[in-house]
Amino acid sequence: MNFSFSLNDQELEKGAYKMKKRTYHLLLMTALLACGSLLGACGAGNQEEAAGDKPREQVFRMNIASEPPTLDPGQAQDNNSNTIINAIFEGLTRKGPDGEEVPGTAESWTISEDGLTYVFSLRQDAKWSNGDPVTAKDFEYAWKRVLDPSFAPAPPYAYQLYYIKNAEAYNLGELDQAEDVGVKATDDYTLEVTLENPTPYFLSLMSFQTYFPLHASVKDNEKWATQPETLIGNGPFKLASMTKGQKIEMVKNDQYWDQDNIKLEKVQMSIVNSSATELSSYRNNELDYAGHPVGNIPTDQLAAVKEQMPDELNIKGISSTYFYVFNTTQEPFDNVNIRKAFSMAIDRQAIVDKITQGGQLPAYGFVPPGIKGKEEEFRTEVSENYFEENIEEAKQLLEQGMKEKGYTELPAVTLIYNSDDNHKKIALAIVDMWKKNLGVNVSVQNQEWGVFLKNRTDLNYQIARAGWGADYNDPMTYIDIWKTGSGNNDTGFSNAVYDQLVEDAYATDDHTQRMDLMAQAEKILVQEQQIVMPIYYYSSVSLIKPWMKGIGIDFKGDIDFTRAYVE
Repeated sequence: MNFSFSLNDQELEKGAYKMKKRTYHLLLMTALLACGSLLGACGAGNQEEAAGDKPREQVFRMNIASEPPTLDPGQAQDNNSNTIINAIFEGLTRKGPDGEEVPGTAESWTISEDGLTYVFSLRQDAKWSNGDPVTAKDFEYAWKRVLDPSFAPAPPYAYQLYYIKNAEAYNLGELDQAEDVGVKATDDYTLEVTLENPTPYFLSLMSFQTYFPLHASVKDNEKWATQPETLIGNGPFKLASMTKGQKIEMVKNDQYWDQDNIKLEKVQMSIVNSSATELSSYRNNELDYAGHPVGNIPTDQLAAVKEQMPDELNIKGISSTYFYVFNTTQEPFDNVNIRKAFSMAIDRQAIVDKITQGGQLPAYGFVPPGIKGKEEEFRTEVSENYFEENIEEAKQLLEQGMKEKGYTELPAVTLIYNSDDNHKKIALAIVDMWKKNLGVNVSVQNQEWGVFLKNRTDLNYQIARAGWGADYNDPMTYIDIWKTGSGNNDTGFSNAVYDQLVEDAYATDDHTQRMDLMAQAEKILVQEQQIVMPIYYYSSVSLIKPWMKGIGIDFKGDIDFTRAYVE
């Protein structure tokens, strides 16, 4: 999933980094588990001191740094949108406190012995926010809507449904009939799904927004997701008001099947693209939560925060990657040696030590720690020695690439990033490294989040900031986004060998073989073609008031406030 935020890192000794980094990450995860996955229970903080400012109502207040581009589950591709969508809608499953799938709109399911057929039984008390029953047909319609080749703009996550039999063929126009897709409502409360191949993580996908149901009313209103009156959801909350560029308010959905376990009456979100303002609002008790995943804590104030609010500060290693992407269809980055030169010429350790300072780890691969592998973590089993930072070699590669392109000097280069002061600090540091180490001048340009996403999707850039968090706990969530035609492949990269490795990994039920195939694909992505420039593996850095309980942060850093409450 695309991340709009920027996070921070605590210092690690540079010389010992390679031996210590995975141990460090595991210690972060272990410390979090010792507190429990519900961060609100980890320490009382300054509860007595702040008691006078404690909200008397069951209201949760947070900030999101950017306007969500869409609240349509079929079109969303970013963390801002999905933080809201995950509260308004619910899939067949949802994520439990430990990050594993638990029953959601489906109360139970069966899986055939060959792993190809799933039969979901829906709750008969599941209702839409307007009181209509949620039926299996609502799921069938929503999934086939995303796959419909005439649906525009093309949903970026359509490929996430390709696990379903004939879904890819229908989406690509190779099949004319939606009826041929392997999802069918056999009655109002039974959904039968047939897969192309056994998919061990399919149940976890059922809590992903592209698999959410839609109310039948969306068929007659293209703008249904822009107004509270027409945005009908089936989740714990419903949209109450939305003031563009200023605030979003949600209220408890009194039609939700599990409403007795939803304690919050309101969720109030400000929209302020300033980490300094967000932190100030938190200090003034105007926010109950600040930071990751849709806000920021200023890196230059993190040391003070650690000293002044240690019991409210949460730092957690998460399975997400911060990186830059190269547009392989535009000069000069249509040349692999120039791409490699730019990637090898930066100092990742200096970035996490001096700029981000919040628990991040320098990245030399794309799949982050915390993602399952054969028996251990993928990143532990597959060494990320795809490249090394080497200024002299980078200079040679740049010279070689320029000769191959016939350049006497490098064309003008611009790096774009979505507006955020922490992204800006990282961008300025990196272009300074390129200037110092390669002798090249790169200009930087900040863009509003929605504009930035569109420019990336339209390949209207040369280098762009990016972040990716796992949509499910398997390396494939990092690998298949770069397949030819993927809605999230915004680099122009197309490689037949890479595509075949992905297809072969899809097709086999041999777990060891799957991991080996994905490791080969990552090598092409990061080493052979250098399509992405890994920078660091994220950490989650956040502040939470001592009176807020039940706030969950999952393995990839997503926030779940649906079962939170004020104590």
